[in-house]
Amino acid sequence: MKQGWRWYGDADAITLKEIRQAGVTDVVAALYERKPGEVWPVAEIKARQKKVKDAGMTWSVVESVPIHEDIKKHTGDYLKYVENYKKTLRNLAKCGIKTVCYNFMPVLDWTRSNLEYALPDGSTCLEYNEYELAGFDLFYLKRPGAEKEYDKKTIARAKKTWDKLDKKERKRVADAVLCGLPGTVDDLTPEEFLAQLKTYEGIDDRKLRENMYWFLNEISPVLDETGVNMCIHPDDPPHPIFGLPRILSNAKDIAEMYKRCPSKHVGLTLCTGSLGGDPANDAVEIMKKFGKRVFFCHFRNLEYTDDKVFHESQCHLCGQTNIPKLFEEFLKEEKRRGEKIVVRPDHGRLMEIDDELAKLKGKKCYCGYSYGGRLIGLAELRGLEIGLKYAKKGL
Repeated sequence: MKQGWRWYGDADAITLKEIRQAGVTDVVAALYERKPGEVWPVAEIKARQKKVKDAGMTWSVVESVPIHEDIKKHTGDYLKYVENYKKTLRNLAKCGIKTVCYNFMPVLDWTRSNLEYALPDGSTCLEYNEYELAGFDLFYLKRPGAEKEYDKKTIARAKKTWDKLDKKERKRVADAVLCGLPGTVDDLTPEEFLAQLKTYEGIDDRKLRENMYWFLNEISPVLDETGVNMCIHPDDPPHPIFGLPRILSNAKDIAEMYKRCPSKHVGLTLCTGSLGGDPANDAVEIMKKFGKRVFFCHFRNLEYTDDKVFHESQCHLCGQTNIPKLFEEFLKEEKRRGEKIVVRPDHGRLMEIDDELAKLKGKKCYCGYSYGGRLIGLAELRGLEIGLKYAKKGL
């Protein structure tokens, strides 16, 4: 594997020097200063590229070039934004960057209910509790029609869960949903969030799918011309939330996308954490079936405390997904194509070392994007790769 690491530019609490010392060869970055829909100028791409190169690494994956909401809804200035997207893809290709991760989730990027879930060792990680989120939706946000989207059992448990939360804990859930995350949306008030949700009224699962297929087929000539690979990130969580449809959540969704969008440059970011948000997903089988068009990987793991409650694992290799078995399939695919694929550790724990670094630098790590947790995650993945290659010399 190519050892990757997501970097958020000069605003990141983690420096390029620290990333390089983690053993990283390939940086995953973007022009986060640019808003969705804007063209990324070649000069700005090259400037960021030079910073990474001067630090001894390569900027090889973009995460992400965000899709403007007008494109997702097929409204407003969507044609203008698609043309701008094509220009950005061409500009990235001119700079030699040809792997672009993106998602097609409406309004929100990945969603959690707790950004500081405490593990037994005192470190913290991200947690998803569907009952807390349903409570937020029903009793805090009070989204019109929300009660029709939950069964009676879920509503009853959500109310019981919400009633137990004090004011501080309720704010914790609200902040987890509404506070802007790196590379996603800005902070939202409940009123702004409701207004954005309302813009998706009438856009169901099928309509959103058709809009995505249209977009991918519209940019496919540019992908074929430049050799840029578009690799979609699975929905997180992989099921509808706040009345918004989800369209890239499982093997069936991936198969339909490949059928409807035949360009060999339309592919997948294999994110084991996002796929693991549905226990029915088998990431190993997905790698076996769709590996030829997997262009980028996020390897992490989840631990379930309830059928609808999970948190990030303390170890990247242990949990819901059989990462060792998946890595075997990953190595087979690398061998088949004769080239390495960028893998990055994802959603690392926040550890004591990260708190100390934050005090020294005056910068806090983004939730899930700490130094210590990802450093350990990358080391675990690196050790697994070496172990598998040593034990199975054919890989």
